[in-house]
Amino acid sequence: MQPSNVYFTDMRADFDHPLTVKLQRLIRKAGIESIDFTNRFAAIKVHFGEPGNLSFIRPNFAYAVAEVIRENGGKPFLTDCNTLYPGLRKNALDHLDAAARNGFSPASTGCQNIIADGLKGLDEALVPIEGGRHVKVAKIGRAIMDADVFISLTHFKGHEEVGFGGALKNIGMGCGSRAGKMEQHCDGKPVVDESKCRGCRQCVKQCAHDAISYDQNRIAHIDHDRCVGCGRCIGACNFDAIATSGDSSWIILGEKIAEYAFAVLQGRPHFHISLVMQVSPNCDCHPDNDVPIVPDVGMFASFDPVALDQACADACNRQPVMPNSQLAEHLENGECHHDHFADSAPGTDWSAALKHAEELGLGTRQYELITVK
Repeated sequence: MQPSNVYFTDMRADFDHPLTVKLQRLIRKAGIESIDFTNRFAAIKVHFGEPGNLSFIRPNFAYAVAEVIRENGGKPFLTDCNTLYPGLRKNALDHLDAAARNGFSPASTGCQNIIADGLKGLDEALVPIEGGRHVKVAKIGRAIMDADVFISLTHFKGHEEVGFGGALKNIGMGCGSRAGKMEQHCDGKPVVDESKCRGCRQCVKQCAHDAISYDQNRIAHIDHDRCVGCGRCIGACNFDAIATSGDSSWIILGEKIAEYAFAVLQGRPHFHISLVMQVSPNCDCHPDNDVPIVPDVGMFASFDPVALDQACADACNRQPVMPNSQLAEHLENGECHHDHFADSAPGTDWSAALKHAEELGLGTRQYELITVK
């Protein structure tokens, strides 16, 4: 397979070239206008951000992308699916309130917000996956599958389960209905390091499935029969007492994400944008965001989500480590895998999703990086 083109622009800005203008120039150079948008519904998959988190993509960037689509005759809308875990995005009403709280509205983005899997996360389309290793029929938010064109607008950051959250994660996990998210998560189960547990009970507050209990010594225990592997407890623990099990389950999770992404994208035009800025160690589903693990890098765009993720990961791994970050602390403790994401979230393997996506024919990890000024 020939290398895919990935387009890049840095985060430098001036009076005549603010970042939103640079983003529009980037996606035009990358070829977004070659898609026929005329009178077609275009889903822009974003993460509205869990309230309390401040590293999600700002609405200004969504406006810039939607404006280009409208100029080409399209009907854009911003979309995401409901979550498994407790929070302000677990049903469509709360989710829309959360989006508005974080600044996403028709006034700020120039288009409507639609929660793709409906009021309770049950409105899904069943999409067959030919050649799926783990999933035969994906469960995708119906509004996403009803769209004629699919655009991913991703905040590229670290992730406690799959190493980093890039385009494939935004598409595969993000577009799954509640049942789809359950299906992807079910093989990943966290474990408790009893020597580190302080009995603070923060993990219990984040568990939607009553999977965590405490013994007489106030030590947490996770019932893997109840646990769906959503990983919220990992981020909730202030003492690093909960972590991945270190087995192949996170590999399987990455491969399922690739299969779900394949289900979303097959058979229709698609285009992908990743903003590598405020690269927090964990997902934007957290109601907080820690110190970025590397400096801001820039904005990337491609028709190939696999090449895009690989290019973003490579760019991050070329960056220096941010002081006083989770990554810096782990490196000080001797955890060095010569990979920023593996060092920030030990036990994860971000390559699993990319390898499997490549096997499915979704794209290639080989790319040519084209810089746009």
